[in-house]
Amino acid sequence: MTDPATTGRTVAIIPARGGSKGVPRKNVQRVGGVPLIERAVRSALSAEGIDLVVVSTDDAEIATVASAAGAVVVRRPDELSGDTASSESAILHALDEIEAAGERVEVVAFLQATSPFISADALAEAVREVREERADSVFSAFETYGFLWARTGDDAAVALNHEAGHRPRRQDRDPHYLETGAFYVFRADGFREAQHRFFGRIRITEVPEWSAIEIDDAQQLEIARALAALHETPERIPVRAVVTDFDGVHTDDTASVDADGVERVRVSREDGMGVSLLRKAGIPMLILSTEVNAVVRARAEKLRVPVLHGIEDKESALRGWAEENGIALDEIAYLGNDVNDLPAMRIVGWPVAVANAHPRVLAEARVVLTRRGGRGAVRELVERVLPA
Repeated sequence: MTDPATTGRTVAIIPARGGSKGVPRKNVQRVGGVPLIERAVRSALSAEGIDLVVVSTDDAEIATVASAAGAVVVRRPDELSGDTASSESAILHALDEIEAAGERVEVVAFLQATSPFISADALAEAVREVREERADSVFSAFETYGFLWARTGDDAAVALNHEAGHRPRRQDRDPHYLETGAFYVFRADGFREAQHRFFGRIRITEVPEWSAIEIDDAQQLEIARALAALHETPERIPVRAVVTDFDGVHTDDTASVDADGVERVRVSREDGMGVSLLRKAGIPMLILSTEVNAVVRARAEKLRVPVLHGIEDKESALRGWAEENGIALDEIAYLGNDVNDLPAMRIVGWPVAVANAHPRVLAEARVVLTRRGGRGAVRELVERVLPA
């Protein structure tokens, strides 16, 4: 077994380009309220046996987020940052930079930020496999019993991992393992020699199938966000004040109109109880709405919270309210649902979106709630703001 005192370090390297065709600004998109690059850095930092986490990037925003999360940033040159550049080339460049700075790297953990559910425990297990010389290369995969097929040149189907005329039961079959793309751990010297992540004695670290999603398009990003809501404990939102839009947040964004032109909306009693709990906790709340309908003021009076309605410039109104109340903007959560909320969301520390918000709002939110507007979204936000 290798003596840790006489060997080099284990370094996690996360290549993350700024460009992306399938999902614009992919590596800083949020899943579970956290940018993808930050999620990868957190997983690496939490994995036992990893000594240093490095992000290789050509992008200033990615570098800022990665550094704030605790990673060392290596600037990736333009010639290694295009669509055709391989991950291997970025890793080799990062290794050169790390070792030029005086570090001796023995083991590399290559993580992909586009895999948002990297298990720190599984990553640590893979590191142990290599450090304790049971393997030269280890990768994450999940067990599958699926029947695989391919198309031939004339578009006919051909069986790959089974005989087309024989359908054995699951318990009578040997499993296959599908590579997830989440992480690869390997010896640095072997990688330099092979110029590839697979070499020598190759082993698998199994991970749950639900965690195997890799984000390459907008649909996969939405699936990942849904999975985060199902599998992860939501973070507390540590703010001193809550500001919300009205229509589409306290309501389901629909209205009924009677013969006299009077509008009526549906609200959630559950949301009302949440606002009551927030008020009792002494946390200020404001309803900020562009609507001039009297129903907005009536609901605010019922909830016993201040309201500013008929507001076209939400950003200026929010700045003024925050200054008047002595609350820093980065200590405010703003809950919105549509594009007119974006100016206000962009100036607060915690921009939050209801589950059915406009795609642009979802993209810019730090937190996306699991509930829809008018269906308990305000209550969900309150419960994440209030201490347990």
